[in-house]
Amino acid sequence: MLIERINQRFGAVITSSGAAHGQDFIVVARDAALELLRALAAEPEFEFNSLSDLTAVDWPERKPRFEVVYNLNSLTRNHRIRVKLPIPGDDAWAHSAVSVWKAADWLERECFDMFGIEFRGHPDLRRILLYDAFEGHPLRKDYPYQKRQPIVPEIDPIVNPRPMSR
Repeated sequence: MLIERINQRFGAVITSSGAAHGQDFIVVARDAALELLRALAAEPEFEFNSLSDLTAVDWPERKPRFEVVYNLNSLTRNHRIRVKLPIPGDDAWAHSAVSVWKAADWLERECFDMFGIEFRGHPDLRRILLYDAFEGHPLRKDYPYQKRQPIVPEIDPIVNPRPMSR
């Protein structure tokens, strides 16, 4: 089974593993995550060559508060796994996986925009769905959904292009 092979190979960095809703998952510490993701993508036994999704989950009552979730597929081996990284709410960052999968680029920007989780090493980490003056991160459970946002003037992007955020 896939979980057993991954546990045998990377057991020292995997904090827990199992299956939920018909999909295998592993939980790995933030500091070991990038090397594990690189190995899962590169090693012929696993060959996870597709990052189908990257998102986060906000658990305000838990410690650590966030989980960054990577859904990985192997198109050649026909298997999949979910990799979870616990992220503390007061230190919300993870290493960028753009060097492993190019698909991580916009997915990490979306996660940054919606949850406020920084992806260190990302080549262009800035808002992707919301405008630059937007305050807060709307998918956090403590986001004040009735909050009024600053009104920004309309800008013609052809005549007056908006500068890069960062």
